[in-house]
Formats: sequence, structure tokens, C-alpha cells
Amino acid sequence: MSEIKNYTLNFGPQHPAAHGVLRLVLEMDGEIIERADPHIGLLHRGTEKLAESKPFNQSIGYMDRLDYVSMMSNEHGYVLAIEKLLGIEAPIRAQYIRVMFDEITRILNHLMWLGAHAMDIGAMTVFLYAFREREDLMDCYEAVSGARMHATYYRPGGVFRDLPNEMPKYAASKWTSEKAAAKKNENRQGSLLDFIDDFSRRFPTYVDEYETLLTENRIWKQRTVGIGVVTPERALQLGFTGPMLRGSGIEWDLRKKQPYEVYDRLDFDIPVGVTGDTYDRYLVRVEEMRQSNYIIKQCVDWLRQNPGSVMLDNQKVAPPKREAMKDDMEALIHHFKLFTEGYCVPEGEAYAAVEHPKGEFGVYLVSDGANKPYRMKIRAPGFAHLASIDEMTRGHMLADVVAILGTQDIVFGEVDR
Repeated sequence: MSEIKNYTLNFGPQHPAAHGVLRLVLEMDGEIIERADPHIGLLHRGTEKLAESKPFNQSIGYMDRLDYVSMMSNEHGYVLAIEKLLGIEAPIRAQYIRVMFDEITRILNHLMWLGAHAMDIGAMTVFLYAFREREDLMDCYEAVSGARMHATYYRPGGVFRDLPNEMPKYAASKWTSEKAAAKKNENRQGSLLDFIDDFSRRFPTYVDEYETLLTENRIWKQRTVGIGVVTPERALQLGFTGPMLRGSGIEWDLRKKQPYEVYDRLDFDIPVGVTGDTYDRYLVRVEEMRQSNYIIKQCVDWLRQNPGSVMLDNQKVAPPKREAMKDDMEALIHHFKLFTEGYCVPEGEAYAAVEHPKGEFGVYLVSDGANKPYRMKIRAPGFAHLASIDEMTRGHMLADVVAILGTQDIVFGEVDR
């Protein structure tokens, strides 16, 4: 037998498990990884520079396209930074709506992660189950914003509009019979809040189904237990946040430690891991879905009982009502000015961070008093996580690279920006 020599392998950018456009250059000794070098820059869209060329209120749509699995959470960080600079705060009802949609987004993100991670390792069924639930939550996005993904729903000073009083319904067609459409529309008879309430009642049993398939599955445990172990000290040094940090046993969550919006009024727990391996990070994210569901229930109950404004009544920041715009010259001018040149933000700098599904998503804005940012810097959680891939994969087998990439929950839109 000839000796196996060291060789270099390109993992991606077209590899199905490379999650976006990652080029991973692996130096291998047979089947063992000796070094992993992530090459990024294959998706660079210049989001930060583009935002510096547009009025503040016209860059919200760019935020959706960063981590395109956690759309509204990205918007939240950006909108909070603008509100800090302007010295304004959204009405309390808008804050509850934002928190509710942040948690809906967290579930959406974790369902996508769970389905893709399981499929990378070889479990097909979980992917189909997870996408069944994502469909309902995408409908919630569509009901409030008109778009299933890139919502642009959060605005400085509140949210675009209040929650609708009815849900869109399925219509019978040559693909869907009257009976099937009626069955699909059973939980769509009321308002959006009724629909979300119905979902939050059903969801825990769905999470039980995922756990039945995976948690004690011996193949799943063989592929994840002891893989990609990161100690608590090292996780801190590497700049981990979110489930990656909590999986290593450090109880750090911005919703508890630096509360924003109305998180300090809500009751929820922070799940933490013990050994810091891929299996622990899986357990942390699954429990996070249950906690998010509990937060959503609390928000639904509060929103039912407390009607009110969802946008500031400040026409320098918020557009006037359509009716007012049609017959009041002043309102028409406000509308025109707001959508052509936006608003000038006082000089200064602000950093706002949210507990994004993947970790700490922060937006740092510098204003020189103009109507567009002088500088903008995005702190993407995935960037720090990807930097650790060399350390996490060293000494593992090639097949484990896939499991480690999956556990990092990388989305390249925000890594590359």
C-alpha cells in the first residue's frame, strides 16, 4: 500500500453543505483535518457602503437581505440605532409587536437551521417537518407586510402598520378542492393574533416531534456528541454570542442582561449547554424555540387587551395618514419630504444590539447631521463564529466539517455583507 499523503481539498463554494457561498480550503492528512481556511468575499454586496449613500429610512430593506433567514431581527438592530440617534422611542404597542415578531423570527431561523443541519448529516424527514411550520410563520410575515421574507416592517418610531384583523385565506383551485381549502382555512377565520395564538398552542407538539426524531437517535448522537467542542473560556475569547456561547455553558443573553423594548416585562428562561459540543448547541436551540413560543403567547395576550398607536405621531419621522395626505397640503409636503430626502439625524454616534437568533447583531451608526449615515458598521454574529472554524475542525474527520458548519448556523449574507 502506498502511503497516504497530505493534500488540500476545496470544500465549496458549490458544496450543498457550505450554506451559502463559503469556500473552505481544507489541508488534510488522509481523512483528518489539519487546517481549515475559510475564504469569504464571494457574496460581498457592500451593504454598509450602500447604506451610507441613502437616507436613513431607505436602508431598512437592505437589513432584511443580510441574514435572509432572520429578516425582522436585522431590521430591529438598525431601527434601534436610528432611534437612539434621534432620541425617540416607539409606542408601547409597537414594542410588543416588535418583540413578538423577533421571537417569530427566532423560531423561523431555528426551524431553517434544524432542517438544514439535520439534512447535512443525513436526516431528510426533519427538513420536511420544519418547513411545514415555517409556512405558517411566513404567512404571519405576509399578513403584516405583504412580503413573505423581506418585510421592511419595522420603522424608526414604530412599525409600518397595526396587526390586520383578518388572515388571507386559501382559495379553491384546480390544485386545491373546496374541501381541502376549507380544511386549510379552519384556523384563518379570525385576526392575525388569533392565527398566531393557534400556532403557539400547536407548536410545542411539533417540537416534540423533532425531538422524537433526533434527540435520542443514536446516529444523530454519534454524529454530534463530542464534535466541535469549545470551552467556555475559549468561546469568550473567540467572540461567540447567542446559542454558540450559551452552548458552551455561559448564560449570556442580551434580552436578559441588557434588556431592550419590553423584554424586561416578559417571563422566559435562558437555556445553556454543559459540554460545548455540537449536540449541546442543538439542545440549546431546540429549547430556545420553546421559550420563544412562550414569549409569543405573552405578547399575544397583552396585544389583545391593549389597543393603541403603533407609530409615533411625529410627522418629521412618521408618514402622515393617507386620508390626511389627500386633503391637507401640510401633510402632503411632510409625506413628500419624508420619502424623497428622509430626515436629518443629529450629529453623534450610536450602537444598538439585539439578541438575534444567531447571536449579538449590532449596528454602529455615525451621523454628521445629514440625512444619511456618515458611517455604518454591522456586527454580524456569524463572522466571529466562522473565524473559529479552523480551531473547531482541527483533528476531526472530513464528515465532521459538515456537522460543525451546521452547528454554527452560518448565513453568508451577514458574514460577507
